Amino acid sequence: MSANAAPLDGATVEVIRNYVHSVAEQMRRTLVRSAFNPVIYDVLDFGISIYDSTCRLMAEAAGITHFLGANDHALLKLVEYVGEGAMRPGDVYLMNYPYWSGAHSYDAMLCAPVFRDGHEGPAAYLAVRAHWMDLGAKEAGYVLDSTDMHQEGLIFPGTRIVADGEVVRDILELIRFNSRLPEATIGDFHAQLAALRTGEERLRQVWEKFGGDTVEQAVHQVIEHGERVARRAVAALPDGTWSAVDYVDDDYVTDDPIRIAVEVTIAGDEMTVDFNGSSGAVAGPVNLPIGSTLGLAKAAFKGLTTRDEATNAGHFRPLKVVADPGTFFHAVYPAATFTQWSAIVAFELIYKALAGVIDSLPASSGGDEPGFMALGNDPRTGRDYVVSNNEGIGWGAARDHDGGTAQQHPSQTTVRNTPVEVLEHKAALFHEKVELIPDSGGPGRHRGGLGVERVVRYTAPGEVLSMKKKSKTRPWAMHGGHEPEPSHMDLWPGTDREKRVGMYRAPMAAGDRFANRTAGGGGYGDPLERDPEAVVADVLDGYVTARAAREHYGVEVAADGTWSPTPERTAHTGADPGA
Repeated sequence: MSANAAPLDGATVEVIRNYVHSVAEQMRRTLVRSAFNPVIYDVLDFGISIYDSTCRLMAEAAGITHFLGANDHALLKLVEYVGEGAMRPGDVYLMNYPYWSGAHSYDAMLCAPVFRDGHEGPAAYLAVRAHWMDLGAKEAGYVLDSTDMHQEGLIFPGTRIVADGEVVRDILELIRFNSRLPEATIGDFHAQLAALRTGEERLRQVWEKFGGDTVEQAVHQVIEHGERVARRAVAALPDGTWSAVDYVDDDYVTDDPIRIAVEVTIAGDEMTVDFNGSSGAVAGPVNLPIGSTLGLAKAAFKGLTTRDEATNAGHFRPLKVVADPGTFFHAVYPAATFTQWSAIVAFELIYKALAGVIDSLPASSGGDEPGFMALGNDPRTGRDYVVSNNEGIGWGAARDHDGGTAQQHPSQTTVRNTPVEVLEHKAALFHEKVELIPDSGGPGRHRGGLGVERVVRYTAPGEVLSMKKKSKTRPWAMHGGHEPEPSHMDLWPGTDREKRVGMYRAPMAAGDRFANRTAGGGGYGDPLERDPEAVVADVLDGYVTARAAREHYGVEVAADGTWSPTPERTAHTGADPGA
């Protein structure tokens, strides 16, 4: 774009911006319609991004938030590794090297350079990251106890897997023969490739409609505007430095809790998020690549600044993220990184640091994405299966409302749980119940949202992986609210083998059961100040038991819905008995 080009009018810029976002959305729809495994087409475990010729984010499609931020870092490393001069029309590159890709090895990113006439080198880049079910790690499913990268599967640092428009058969066969689930893995590769080809075609149509230089100029103006909006939002926040500490359960190699800490500094129109007060690197696979750390920080920052705007590179220019190489939040070779739950736990740590000075911030959610994974062989089909589910949690209460119930963790955006019908069709599982857990939301003037209980029975031998890393410490509450019980899984409930676990892998025989129980959100404010009519409604709805209403809220609720205050509530509020 010429430095002397006159600015485009706002209407033209807005039309082009929406066209480019439509390209990302069409890529998303192609991926969802084409994917082989439900982690992609039902759970929506992916990230799709479009970049300009200088690797600036132009648009993205809805997906896992920290995938999208990680794509930014991964593209820069890919272009640095391959060299834009070596890229040709029709090429596609595969990257899953965790320290560059910003995710674990099974989150495979495909990237395609897009060329147009009159532009030297790639005029844009398209990136599609999605979770593959198996790439030959030392164990099927998730690796919970790896101690270096080489136990975590086949690694590609930015490998040309499509050359001049043709799939490189040798690379694809290497993947096929290293995967325990080759059909799903190769199928998902082709789904991602289809999404890239859709994006290329649609992006060229935008260039043809408006002209490549005009689109480039419009994108530049959108990014510059994004920066201005973000800086104004930061400038409206109070200046100062605040810190917070939390803990990841352990690294699965030892039982030692892992300290995670953040220091957030706001100075004028810039924000610095510093993770250097955290633990050093640990032996097990919970270390975070810097791309993942950047992604979680970007997601939290966007929620504070430009949450209502479609994302572009300008929104993150006021943000600086600090994490020294070799530490917990900046893993370097050969540190194990497979279990990324640390990023989920750390996401709300930034908000915890700022909660005392930004009134709109809520208490903690359940603090984790406490899902599960099931593995085995289904005797109905004779085929091996790996299925997973991201379980809902309660969101934290805020100054003016209760927390949402049975929601995905705030870091996961549009991610969904896997439908029961899909789990039972794909795997040798039978659901005995899925229901909300009464009293699981932290009590408060505003109550935390409720968590979920899921009880599942195996109909054939298999394995279960309990996926959670905040089962030993409670989610935090605010201003006198109460902290809820943390998430956990009960293996073999009701038997003499019953065992409560956090992150864990266990064999299951036919007839064995597990109960996955997720945390509610933290409470906000003194529970004795909660509107008694709201307490009564919670009891009648089954969200709060009559006992908890009495003990936490000081409200005696009768079977007919009438209520009266306990002496504690009367002493605290002077409330009169209800009729």
